[in-house]
Amino acid sequence: MQSMIQNVYCVGRNYRLHAAELGNEVPTKPMIFMKPTHAVVPMSGGKITMPKDQGELHYEAELVIRIGRDYEPGMPMDDLIDVMALGLDFTLRDVQTVCKQKGHPWTAAKAFRNSAPITPYIAFPGVDALQDSDFVLLKNDNEVQRGNARDMIFDLKTIVEFIATHYGLGKGDIIFTGTPAGVGAAVTGDKLELYFGNERLDSCIIA
Repeated sequence: MQSMIQNVYCVGRNYRLHAAELGNEVPTKPMIFMKPTHAVVPMSGGKITMPKDQGELHYEAELVIRIGRDYEPGMPMDDLIDVMALGLDFTLRDVQTVCKQKGHPWTAAKAFRNSAPITPYIAFPGVDALQDSDFVLLKNDNEVQRGNARDMIFDLKTIVEFIATHYGLGKGDIIFTGTPAGVGAAVTGDKLELYFGNERLDSCIIA
């Protein structure tokens, strides 16, 4: 999977209720950060090892899109995006708080190994049809997050064009598009399952 991925872009604070639950201001332009390709691992229903003794680990369920061809200005999103997945942007929340206080980058809190598990890819239904289905995260069989692309502060077109303009965007890049409200702590032994609509895409267990 890693060999197919070029860059891993992530969008912070792209749902108003999520920004509010963490006490953050709603951004006026896309807030982009990156993870290394080593952060991306298949969920595959198995155990995923997380850092220990670094404070709270939080789950953040997200829609993930993959860029299927090199970006050209004005290109329709339905031509540019070839497949999608769901993913987890794991965050060491206490570490992130310290990073913010010190004005440091979020790398230590966001970019550790295994911090971006994703489901198998599925066909991208198109920008409009994407809004017909919610994505859902279950933690130990209980729903903890539910989101829909229609609720994003910055839609896919805005995100893609912003990243392409400022950082470059090409075939094989993936984008974690932001998480809805409901983030919370995950601990060893927790089972996390991701659904798109009524389809269960994958799961993992925190180790």
